[in-house]
Amino acid sequence: MSHSPLVSGEWLAQRLGDEKIRIVEIQYEPDVDEFNEGHIPGAVNWFWKDLLWHETNREFPTPAEMAERLGSWGISPETTVVFYSERNQYAMYAYWVTKSMNGHHDVRVLDGAQKRWKLDGHPLSTDIDQYPPVDYLPRRDKRDDSSRVFRDDVLEGLGNSGRLLLDARYGPEYLGERVKPGTGPDHGAERHGRIPGAIHLLFRRLFNDDNTLRTPEELETVFRSVGAAPDQVSEVVAYCRLSHRATSLWFVASAILGWNHLRVYDGSWTEWGTAVGLPVER
Repeated sequence: MSHSPLVSGEWLAQRLGDEKIRIVEIQYEPDVDEFNEGHIPGAVNWFWKDLLWHETNREFPTPAEMAERLGSWGISPETTVVFYSERNQYAMYAYWVTKSMNGHHDVRVLDGAQKRWKLDGHPLSTDIDQYPPVDYLPRRDKRDDSSRVFRDDVLEGLGNSGRLLLDARYGPEYLGERVKPGTGPDHGAERHGRIPGAIHLLFRRLFNDDNTLRTPEELETVFRSVGAAPDQVSEVVAYCRLSHRATSLWFVASAILGWNHLRVYDGSWTEWGTAVGLPVER
């Protein structure tokens, strides 16, 4: 039976302590430790790169590598994994890598993340739970990269009327005023700007103020507003700076709306804005 990739706080609160469910908080900065300040009871914590990237290479883990990491926290192929993060695009990124590429059977994302969880008065804990490791036999021999697009493919597709490039970053990044969002040190690529021809679709347009996703009807309207629905264009490629925000577009298009025409350029601006010889638009 199919299930929704989104779960509500109420759904999760009723299942706290269920041994068949493992809650995983994705830490989005190595020096921002919100987990120890208070987390969903029973959750474990992973810095996103430690779980979702190869140990040394700028690449995603293989199914065998992902299986070893998940098994270290007592997660088996039958475990339901629920991801959340203070910045929930990181949870959607974790969903993408864990389920779409590596084939874990049952992966969910907590709708609204901590913000909605706290607003609804659900409990937080400072306890650090430990789970005995288990052997995890991966379902796949190879990672499925079909939802990704690589740099050369993006370059060759520039000007292709059948492909729409969506830039999910904040306005100042899209306009070439910033490389990194916010007001702090501006780093993450050597140049400012956007991929030529890219249309702006700010990822926050997918979310309500409480960090829950908007309704499917509203989400479709957002995509249609930039010509990104499957009856408007045959292929969509989304990017941002490190691809977390772009992956929220993929998550909505693929997991919520059921479309299959959107892929992620995960090298995103970090790669494009630094690589030699690639064109930039401002």
